[in-house]
Amino acid sequence: MTLKTAVPRVVAVLVVIGIVGYAAAYLAAVLFGGNGGDRAAALPQPIDQQLVERGAYVAAEGDCAACHTAPGGKPFAGGLPLATPIGAVYSSNVTPDKATGIGNYSYGDFERAVRRGITPGGRTLYPAMPYPSYARVSDQDMQALYAFFMQGVKPVDQQDKPTGIAWPLSMRWPLTYWRWIYAPAVQPAVPAPGSDAVADLGAYLVEGLEHCGTCHTPRGIGLNEEALTPDGAQYLAGGKVDNYVANNLRGDARSGLGAWSEDDIVRFLKTGRNLNTAAFGGMSDVVFHSTQYMTDADLQAIAHFLKKLPASGQDQKFAYDPAVGDALYKGDVTKAGALDYVNSCAACHLTSGKGYADTFPALAGNPVVNAGDPSSLIHIVLTGGTIPSTKVEPTHFTMPPFHARLTDQEIADLLTFIRSSWGNNAPAVDVGQVAKLRAALVPLQAAGSQ
Repeated sequence: MTLKTAVPRVVAVLVVIGIVGYAAAYLAAVLFGGNGGDRAAALPQPIDQQLVERGAYVAAEGDCAACHTAPGGKPFAGGLPLATPIGAVYSSNVTPDKATGIGNYSYGDFERAVRRGITPGGRTLYPAMPYPSYARVSDQDMQALYAFFMQGVKPVDQQDKPTGIAWPLSMRWPLTYWRWIYAPAVQPAVPAPGSDAVADLGAYLVEGLEHCGTCHTPRGIGLNEEALTPDGAQYLAGGKVDNYVANNLRGDARSGLGAWSEDDIVRFLKTGRNLNTAAFGGMSDVVFHSTQYMTDADLQAIAHFLKKLPASGQDQKFAYDPAVGDALYKGDVTKAGALDYVNSCAACHLTSGKGYADTFPALAGNPVVNAGDPSSLIHIVLTGGTIPSTKVEPTHFTMPPFHARLTDQEIADLLTFIRSSWGNNAPAVDVGQVAKLRAALVPLQAAGSQ
């Protein structure tokens, strides 16, 4: 058999496998249900303005706008590219347009899509839609969410974009099995008798609507979250998203929230900044679209829950060391990376590494700086970043990109200097790590600026 005759046969076999696999998955879903739910489920209460307003708040808690609104696009009309390891998935139009959106969805259709990841046509959604987390959302909040999208959102006639995933990886039928293995059955959180009511509310929000684990929990071999609830030791122990590190949210002293108070967490979620750090990357979107609009009671509940999570490791508590700051103040720049720090960083972050409160974040003791993986730091130095503007803190501050000013070696030396100064104690940054991220990020930034 020649290569010329073998290729069509292989393609034909893959097509047959795809057809059989899809048929088997579809029939199994129909016959055995799985976690498919009831498509005919009716909304058990009438839709009124109060329910729509509650739904608007629930949509903000769920950060729906961040994914379903593209830059410059109309609200909830979709089209935002969401990066996955196998290609881009574009968010869908979730406005109530009957031709291109969800205007024909019954409540049962809507509930199945959001909490179970199944479209009205029986296809499984890509888990870029965090339905494994939304399985925890209560019936009452689901009903309010449906009311908002049907009556509180303007319909937009905009077709969904096809995925950027090449065939045969674009075949959907394997997702049915992924859903069966990794997505839990719908099980809204129910507080235990005599438990901490504030922590229970925080758990409901963090595990469900806020879907924090989608970014902040490590992924397993099936690209699944390694834990969906605090029962798993890896829950919220840190993840990787869009070449950023989504930080550890557990009680680790240096790389987590161990040194933060509950008020620190609340202030960060409300304003995108606190004395420890500032929001960047995807977290800027979360603050801008979601958490700044949440009530103080809900934010306090989230903080209270997060502070109850134990540490995932054994890192030591940060203790500030003034030696490097004193040396820089005296003009000693003999350490590798020190001169670039003085020339490019010290004006905002100070030679002390303490920054300016609520303006430029401290680098000394910063959990992002002390994370084991330096990807976030490399990303920010290469492409810059902006602290989001919020109702409480409307002024936003921007760090410029340095990819054109500093070489890979200079960035590696600079970040190694930062990660080993003022009491920070994180591994050195390798020049190869910088080069790899530069190749991935700088062309994207250049294309986006055109």
